[in-house]
Amino acid sequence: MTFTPSLIIVALVPLVLWRLYSRYRKLVSRQKSRAWRHWMAAIFFPSLLALLALTALVRPVSEAALVAGIVIGVVLSHFGLRSTRFEATPEGIYFTPNARIGIALMLLLVARIGYRFYEISTMPLGARQGQMQDVTKSPLTLVILGMLLAYYAAYAIGILRWRRANAAVPLSAPGEAP
Repeated sequence: MTFTPSLIIVALVPLVLWRLYSRYRKLVSRQKSRAWRHWMAAIFFPSLLALLALTALVRPVSEAALVAGIVIGVVLSHFGLRSTRFEATPEGIYFTPNARIGIALMLLLVARIGYRFYEISTMPLGARQGQMQDVTKSPLTLVILGMLLAYYAAYAIGILRWRRANAAVPLSAPGEAP
Protein backbone atom coordinates (compact mmCIF):
# COMPACT_ATOMS: atom_id res chain seq x y z
CA MET A 1 0.00 0.00 0.00
CA THR A 2 1.36 3.42 -0.94
CA PHE A 3 0.70 6.59 0.95
CA THR A 4 -0.84 9.36 -1.09
CA PRO A 5 -1.39 12.93 0.04
CA SER A 6 -5.10 12.11 0.49
CA LEU A 7 -4.31 9.30 2.92
CA ILE A 8 -1.98 11.54 4.86
CA ILE A 9 -4.69 14.21 5.13
CA VAL A 10 -7.22 11.61 6.28
CA ALA A 11 -4.77 10.41 8.92
CA LEU A 12 -4.19 13.96 10.15
CA VAL A 13 -7.88 14.91 10.38
CA PRO A 14 -8.45 13.26 13.81
CA LEU A 15 -5.33 14.97 15.18
CA VAL A 16 -6.43 18.35 13.87
CA LEU A 17 -9.96 17.87 15.22
CA TRP A 18 -8.60 16.91 18.64
CA ARG A 19 -6.37 20.02 18.71
CA LEU A 20 -9.28 22.23 17.69
CA TYR A 21 -11.47 20.73 20.40
CA SER A 22 -8.82 21.21 23.09
CA ARG A 23 -8.23 24.78 21.90
CA TYR A 24 -11.97 25.42 21.91
CA ARG A 25 -12.31 24.13 25.49
CA LYS A 26 -9.56 26.46 26.61
CA LEU A 27 -10.94 29.49 24.81
CA VAL A 28 -14.50 29.27 26.14
CA SER A 29 -13.79 28.32 29.74
CA ARG A 30 -12.76 30.45 32.72
CA GLN A 31 -9.17 31.57 32.28
CA LYS A 32 -6.66 33.34 34.44
CA SER A 33 -5.75 36.68 32.95
CA ARG A 34 -2.06 36.97 32.24
CA ALA A 35 -1.02 40.43 31.12
CA TRP A 36 1.93 39.22 29.05
CA ARG A 37 -0.38 37.05 26.93
CA HIS A 38 -2.72 39.94 26.30
CA TRP A 39 0.21 42.18 25.38
CA MET A 40 1.53 39.54 22.98
CA ALA A 41 -1.86 39.32 21.25
CA ALA A 42 -2.21 43.11 21.20
CA ILE A 43 1.16 43.43 19.45
CA PHE A 44 1.49 40.24 17.38
CA PHE A 45 -1.95 40.14 15.71
CA PRO A 46 -1.88 43.77 14.47
CA SER A 47 1.64 43.08 13.15
CA LEU A 48 0.28 40.14 11.16
CA LEU A 49 -2.55 42.32 9.90
CA ALA A 50 -0.04 44.95 8.78
CA LEU A 51 1.95 42.31 6.87
CA LEU A 52 -1.21 41.01 5.21
CA ALA A 53 -2.24 44.56 4.33
CA LEU A 54 1.17 45.21 2.83
CA THR A 55 1.06 42.12 0.63
CA ALA A 56 -2.57 42.74 -0.36
CA LEU A 57 -1.84 46.36 -1.29
CA VAL A 58 -1.41 45.51 -4.98
CA ARG A 59 -4.96 44.09 -5.12
CA PRO A 60 -7.56 46.71 -4.16
CA VAL A 61 -10.33 44.11 -3.75
CA SER A 62 -8.15 42.09 -1.38
CA GLU A 63 -7.21 45.19 0.57
CA ALA A 64 -10.88 46.18 0.91
CA ALA A 65 -11.75 42.64 2.04
CA LEU A 66 -9.05 42.77 4.71
CA VAL A 67 -10.28 46.16 5.94
CA ALA A 68 -13.86 44.85 6.06
CA GLY A 69 -12.68 41.84 8.08
CA ILE A 70 -10.82 44.11 10.49
CA VAL A 71 -13.87 46.30 11.03
CA ILE A 72 -16.10 43.26 11.62
CA GLY A 73 -13.51 41.79 14.03
CA VAL A 74 -13.29 44.98 16.08
CA VAL A 75 -17.09 45.24 16.30
CA LEU A 76 -17.32 41.58 17.34
CA SER A 77 -14.68 42.11 20.02
CA HIS A 78 -16.76 44.97 21.42
CA PHE A 79 -19.74 42.62 21.80
CA GLY A 80 -17.46 39.85 23.07
CA LEU A 81 -16.00 42.08 25.77
CA ARG A 82 -19.44 43.27 26.84
CA SER A 83 -20.53 39.67 27.39
CA THR A 84 -17.29 38.53 29.01
CA ARG A 85 -17.52 37.76 32.71
CA PHE A 86 -14.60 39.23 34.67
CA GLU A 87 -13.68 38.17 38.19
CA ALA A 88 -11.14 39.81 40.47
CA THR A 89 -10.23 37.28 43.17
CA PRO A 90 -7.43 37.11 45.72
CA GLU A 91 -5.79 34.50 43.43
CA GLY A 92 -5.83 36.87 40.45
CA ILE A 93 -8.01 38.16 37.67
CA TYR A 94 -10.12 35.66 35.74
CA PHE A 95 -12.34 36.04 32.71
CA THR A 96 -14.80 33.84 30.86
CA PRO A 97 -15.12 34.80 27.19
CA ASN A 98 -18.27 34.67 25.08
CA ALA A 99 -18.49 31.10 23.76
CA ARG A 100 -20.70 31.85 20.75
CA ILE A 101 -18.36 34.37 19.16
CA GLY A 102 -15.33 32.16 19.74
CA ILE A 103 -17.09 29.14 18.24
CA ALA A 104 -18.33 31.12 15.24
CA LEU A 105 -14.89 32.52 14.44
CA MET A 106 -13.22 29.15 14.86
CA LEU A 107 -15.80 27.42 12.63
CA LEU A 108 -15.41 30.08 9.95
CA LEU A 109 -11.66 29.59 9.87
CA VAL A 110 -11.89 25.79 9.89
CA ALA A 111 -14.51 25.85 7.13
CA ARG A 112 -12.40 28.15 4.98
CA ILE A 113 -9.26 26.06 5.44
CA GLY A 114 -11.20 22.86 4.77
CA TYR A 115 -12.75 24.31 1.62
CA ARG A 116 -9.37 25.56 0.44
CA PHE A 117 -7.84 22.09 0.91
CA TYR A 118 -10.77 20.55 -0.95
CA GLU A 119 -10.41 23.10 -3.74
CA ILE A 120 -6.71 22.39 -4.13
CA SER A 121 -7.07 18.62 -3.87
CA THR A 122 -9.51 18.60 -6.80
CA MET A 123 -7.16 20.61 -9.04
CA PRO A 124 -4.90 18.92 -11.56
CA LEU A 125 -1.43 18.33 -10.13
CA GLY A 126 0.27 20.96 -12.30
CA ALA A 127 -2.23 23.66 -11.30
CA ARG A 128 -1.55 23.18 -7.56
CA GLN A 129 1.83 24.91 -7.69
CA GLY A 130 1.73 28.11 -5.66
CA GLN A 131 -1.95 27.87 -4.70
CA MET A 132 -1.36 27.71 -0.95
CA GLN A 133 1.40 30.30 -0.92
CA ASP A 134 -0.43 33.48 -1.89
CA VAL A 135 -3.24 33.85 0.61
CA THR A 136 -3.76 37.50 -0.36
CA LYS A 137 -5.35 36.54 -3.68
CA SER A 138 -8.54 35.38 -1.98
CA PRO A 139 -10.74 38.18 -0.62
CA LEU A 140 -12.85 35.68 1.34
CA THR A 141 -9.78 34.34 3.12
CA LEU A 142 -8.68 37.88 3.92
CA VAL A 143 -12.08 38.80 5.36
CA ILE A 144 -11.92 35.79 7.67
CA LEU A 145 -8.29 36.35 8.67
CA GLY A 146 -8.93 40.07 9.22
CA MET A 147 -11.93 39.26 11.40
CA LEU A 148 -10.07 36.68 13.46
CA LEU A 149 -6.86 38.65 13.97
CA ALA A 150 -8.65 41.95 14.66
CA TYR A 151 -11.06 40.26 17.08
CA TYR A 152 -8.30 38.72 19.18
CA ALA A 153 -6.17 41.88 19.11
CA ALA A 154 -9.05 44.15 20.13
CA TYR A 155 -10.23 41.61 22.70
CA ALA A 156 -6.76 41.50 24.27
CA ILE A 157 -6.63 45.29 24.36
CA GLY A 158 -10.06 45.33 26.00
CA ILE A 159 -8.92 42.91 28.69
CA LEU A 160 -5.81 45.02 29.33
CA ARG A 161 -7.99 48.11 29.67
CA TRP A 162 -10.29 46.27 32.11
CA ARG A 163 -7.29 45.15 34.14
CA ARG A 164 -5.92 48.69 34.30
CA ALA A 165 -9.32 50.19 35.23
CA ASN A 166 -9.83 47.61 37.97
CA ALA A 167 -6.28 47.49 39.34
CA ALA A 168 -7.12 50.02 42.04
CA VAL A 169 -10.12 48.01 43.23
CA PRO A 170 -9.05 46.17 46.40
CA LEU A 171 -9.67 42.45 46.33
CA SER A 172 -11.73 41.28 49.26
CA ALA A 173 -10.85 38.11 51.10
CA PRO A 174 -13.31 35.21 51.00
CA GLY A 175 -16.20 35.85 53.39
CA GLU A 176 -15.66 39.63 53.49
CA ALA A 177 -18.07 42.14 52.02
CA PRO A 178 -16.72 43.84 48.88
